[in-house]
Amino acid sequence: MKQVKKRRWVTVVVVLLALFVLAIFFSGLISLASGAGRGAGNVAIVPIKGVILTSGGGFMQGAAVSGEIVQQIEDADANPDIRAILLEIDSPGGAPVASNEIATAIGRTNKTTVAWIRESGTSGAYWIASATDYIVADPLSITGSIGVIGSYLDFSGLLTDFNVSYERLVGGQYKDVGVPYRKLSAEEKRYLQKKIDLMHGVFKDAVAKNRHLSRSEIDVLATGEFFLGMEAKNVRLVDELGGKREALGYVERTLNMTAVPVVYERESSLIESILSSVESKFGAPKVQVSGMKATLQ
Repeated sequence: MKQVKKRRWVTVVVVLLALFVLAIFFSGLISLASGAGRGAGNVAIVPIKGVILTSGGGFMQGAAVSGEIVQQIEDADANPDIRAILLEIDSPGGAPVASNEIATAIGRTNKTTVAWIRESGTSGAYWIASATDYIVADPLSITGSIGVIGSYLDFSGLLTDFNVSYERLVGGQYKDVGVPYRKLSAEEKRYLQKKIDLMHGVFKDAVAKNRHLSRSEIDVLATGEFFLGMEAKNVRLVDELGGKREALGYVERTLNMTAVPVVYERESSLIESILSSVESKFGAPKVQVSGMKATLQ
């Protein structure tokens, strides 16, 4: 009986391995086939969904990767049939560099650009939206949140409780600033706050320029507060309330044409689809990040 069960398990493992190898083989073929064409259209829709990062993949399928989005914007800009680019935004923001890369790509395009904020377009996502010619937001969406955060966890008290010490060996007095194993000195707090203020200043300058606001006007709005879409319109952070129809309507009015949208996004390979299915069924693994990292919030 034991031998029979053992043979069954061996058979199951062999079958699973064979399926995995076949999945890898066919994923390449499917990826090549999926890139054959996006279909006809004159308005490119570029989705920006999830946390904005400079890299992703694997179990970070929900991230908006700046390199991929920049490439989609450049592809749409190079296509003579595309007359406008609509950014479909549903993101809480993310890394400053990634947000700036996408905003810069928008600024370089020669097409009419529109941002459509659905559930959320805050922080770095709002920086990106502000770089477009026109912003449409759902009245109940959340947007704005013009600020920077660099907070981190301090485990020094916990280490003390367990009689664990942090032996500090550094070359350069600021080399281990922000590690969670010791408290910051007053000088180090001032040092880090200065860096965060510099990033906040760049963020504010970009939004002020993009939205044609004075520095005094943006200072009032850039407290990190988020606004509902209806509030954001009153303070000139968005241009119109609505959804996809209103965003396409702006394109039609501006360019005197009938909008035919076509989605620009990277197709998922078979392996990524499998991983996504596994994540949805069993939950994605938790990712722990140590140390301090500034994000736009």
